[in-house]
Amino acid sequence: MKTGIAHLPLHGGKAPAWLFQRMKRLAREITLAIVSEYGPQEMLQKLSDPFWFQALGCVLGFDWHSSGVTTTTCGALKEGIKGLEKELGLFIAGGKGGTSRKTPSEIISAGDQLSCEPEKLVYASRMSAKVDSSAVQDGYQLYHHSFIFTKSGDWAVVQQGMNDANKYARRYHWLGSKVTNFVVEPHQAICCDSRGNALNMTAVESEEARQTTVMLSQVKPDTLVGEIKKMQNSMSRNFKPSGAGTIHPVQHDGVCHAERSETSHLYLPSHHHVDIHDIHPDRLYKIFTKTYESVPENFESLLGIEGVGPKTIRALALISELVYGKAPSFNDPVRYSFAHGGKDGHPYPVDKDTYDRSIEILRKAIKQSKVGNSEKMDAFKRLNYLMH
Repeated sequence: MKTGIAHLPLHGGKAPAWLFQRMKRLAREITLAIVSEYGPQEMLQKLSDPFWFQALGCVLGFDWHSSGVTTTTCGALKEGIKGLEKELGLFIAGGKGGTSRKTPSEIISAGDQLSCEPEKLVYASRMSAKVDSSAVQDGYQLYHHSFIFTKSGDWAVVQQGMNDANKYARRYHWLGSKVTNFVVEPHQAICCDSRGNALNMTAVESEEARQTTVMLSQVKPDTLVGEIKKMQNSMSRNFKPSGAGTIHPVQHDGVCHAERSETSHLYLPSHHHVDIHDIHPDRLYKIFTKTYESVPENFESLLGIEGVGPKTIRALALISELVYGKAPSFNDPVRYSFAHGGKDGHPYPVDKDTYDRSIEILRKAIKQSKVGNSEKMDAFKRLNYLMH
């Protein structure tokens, strides 16, 4: 079930060393407390909840309303449990920038500690990133990808994209146990303070468009490239060659499609993310050849083909809408919103004494819980107090 994507303002800078060291220690104690009481699967569920994740960032003392809460909180968690992965049965791969590209190798390196095939997890990591960069085109370029998984093969994803134009970041949450189909409403959580223009090929209402794009991907490259060039020529001249007919918009269920007539005008739907102007047909010829030869059986298979990216999907979606009248969803997949305030002193500076005391409380609670002391439950009560 899709519930949210976090939309946060881009802030520069990084956590100071004194704060990040504390973040790692507190993140470790919180993780130990949760895994000790409920198991590693519970940690996945909590991290897939954008509000709990945001609260965790608040407890750790970072910017509550900035994009940095994602990268720094994930980094603190990864560093905090380093060396304890086998004991916890919990692993964290990936991160920001170049580190995100190491995700597959980090998953594989944990292979001998897993009770499942690591390739399955590598596929989940790759497809979640592919979906949020190509199947959901909302103007945000992915730059952070954290893949959290257990030794039994359960997984969660926290990844983030940035939009240089509006200076915001958007966070995507996934929970593997809830994903029944990678390309149909796969997100576990979506939160955002504003809506924009989006091509959402994962929406339920995009099903016919998904089917049509798969069919189109099996058409000869020359035909596809020819169709795109015809559309571009028609847009630039505002007419079709004699006898070729024209494309006019028609309404089906409130959605604007396009159709041909005997006049010489071309009217195209004004969807920002299915814009024909920045599509270069000749550059797509090579990838169309690959899709034609691969014969994908469904949209997930199409999306998984190496080289198939945002422009390939956009071009196929455009042809699908204009030629076949099968329009994808253009609704920004946002449900919830929130506003927050950490390291830059808003709404107040980090209290170092309280922070250190919180770490110590949790550390002692975990130590005592190992001999059956009920103090571990008190640790959760204290954490709950801190989070409120």
